Amino acid sequence: MLIHHLTKALFTSGRPLTLRFQIHRGFRVTGYKRTDSPGDMIRRTPIKRVLCVAEKNDAAKCIADIMSNGRMRRSEGLSVYNKLYEFEYNLFGQNVTVCMTSVSGHLLALEFKAQFQKWHSCNPLLLFDAEVEKYCPENFVQIKRTLEREVSQCQVLVVWTDCDREGENIGFEVIDVCKAVKPSVQVFRARFSEITPSSIRRACDTLTEPDGNVSDAVDLRQELDLRIGASFTRFQTLRLQKIFPASLANQLISYGSCQFPYAGIRLWNDSNPSRHFIPEMFYKIR
Repeated sequence: MLIHHLTKALFTSGRPLTLRFQIHRGFRVTGYKRTDSPGDMIRRTPIKRVLCVAEKNDAAKCIADIMSNGRMRRSEGLSVYNKLYEFEYNLFGQNVTVCMTSVSGHLLALEFKAQFQKWHSCNPLLLFDAEVEKYCPENFVQIKRTLEREVSQCQVLVVWTDCDREGENIGFEVIDVCKAVKPSVQVFRARFSEITPSSIRRACDTLTEPDGNVSDAVDLRQELDLRIGASFTRFQTLRLQKIFPASLANQLISYGSCQFPYAGIRLWNDSNPSRHFIPEMFYKIR
C-alpha cells in the first residue's frame, strides 16, 4: 500500500484523488470530487484584493507590467530584494486590486528536529527514521513576513511560480505560509509557459488548482536527499576519521545521492576522450 501511495505521489498529476504527503506524519488520502470550477466558486464571492506570488522578483515585475498595461505602482516589501507591484485588474468578472510580489526560490527548507542535528546525537542509522520539519531560513524570514502581512488583507491567493515540479513545490510553501495566517484565503494556480502578454492573460482566464501530487514528489525527493546524505556523510566521516586520524581529523567526507553519478560522468568524460582523441586543425580570428 505504501508503494502504491509513493507511486501516486511521484507520477500522478490528475485530480481524481488528493494525496498529500505529510512530513513525519505519514500519508493522508482523501476522496476528491469537484462539482464547480474554481472560477464559478469565486464569482459568487465578492473579492476586493488578490495576492499574486511569483518565483522571482523579475518574474513578478514582468507579469505585473503585462497585467497592468504598464500602470503598476511599485512599493517596498520587508525584503529589499522582493518588491510589491500593485494595480487594478478584472479577475473572475470582478474589478479587484492586485498585489504582485515574489519569493526567491524555495521559501522553506527541510531539517532534522533539534535533537538529531548534532553529529554525535545519535547513530547515523537512526536518521532514516528521525523526525524532520520544514522551517524558514533566516535569510528568507523577511519574505515570509511580507507574505503574511499582505495575505491578511486579501481574499484570494494566486500562485505564479514556474510551472515545473520545483515551482509547484515552492507554490505550496507559499500556500502553507499564507494559510497559517489566513486559513480562509482561496488559492488558485496560474499555468503559463512564457511571460508574454498572450500567455499571461490566458493564465488569468484559466486559473486552476495547484497540483498536490507534483509537490509531494518534490517533498519526497527532498526528504530522501536529506536522510541519505546526512546518514552516509556522518557515518563515513566519523568512521574514516577513526581509521585515518592524522590525515582526516578535520575533514568532512560528504555523500550525496547526486554526487556519485555526476562523479562517474566526470571521470568518464575526463578519461575516455584522452584515449580516442584525434587532433584536428582549427582557426581563430585575432
